Amino acid sequence: MKKSIVIKLFLGSLAAVAGGLILGFVAVWAAKANGVFVMDGPNVTGIESTPFAWTMIGLAVLGGLAMMGGAVGQFIAWIGALFNTIQLADKAWFIVLLLTGLFSFGFVAMIAYLIAGPDGTVNAARPPLAAGRAAPTA
Repeated sequence: MKKSIVIKLFLGSLAAVAGGLILGFVAVWAAKANGVFVMDGPNVTGIESTPFAWTMIGLAVLGGLAMMGGAVGQFIAWIGALFNTIQLADKAWFIVLLLTGLFSFGFVAMIAYLIAGPDGTVNAARPPLAAGRAAPTA
């Protein structure tokens, strides 16, 4: 997977997570502000069954689905970055991405990779030159 595709997938899925989070918070805030929740002190004991309440529940569920889809996209972008960096001769980026991802710090490593990481697909298409031969010109 090319680095440009990894970048687009990572940023798109990050936008989906942020959008879902905002949508969920706004839906819950609007429901609370309009008295949808039946309260007993600080505890929610029920929900008023109104069309507005069901709309807010639907929007909160939609926000949750967007966040889950964005999380899957983040995972796919991480896998793409791993496949990209395994093709490099120097395995430092691969090891850093793999270990930070496995220890739940993959987001920080992915940001570093997107800013400064190499693209392993650029050199993968070109075969190595034999000793003493000149590179062909196109």
